[in-house]
Amino acid sequence: MKVKFGPGKTEHGPGILIELTGDEVAIAIDAYLVAQRVHIVGSRAVRVNGELCERGRVYVDPDGYVYHDGIKYSGSGRDFARSPVNND
Repeated sequence: MKVKFGPGKTEHGPGILIELTGDEVAIAIDAYLVAQRVHIVGSRAVRVNGELCERGRVYVDPDGYVYHDGIKYSGSGRDFARSPVNND
């Protein structure tokens, strides 16, 4: 998983882009199913839009935040990024 500033060039900031491998997407879907009390035992194939997922992306708008490894990333840009979590 990679967390970085997004490609956005709005007046409000670039946003944040989270890139996932296909395995990470499958784990996330599996975790969602478990949270919904759906438990799968045995092999499975996770498909997205009818195909095996090779990678995934999550874009967080400039008004959002991401907490990763104890660091708060602000979607509004680098000026507010990498603040310790307890310093809102």
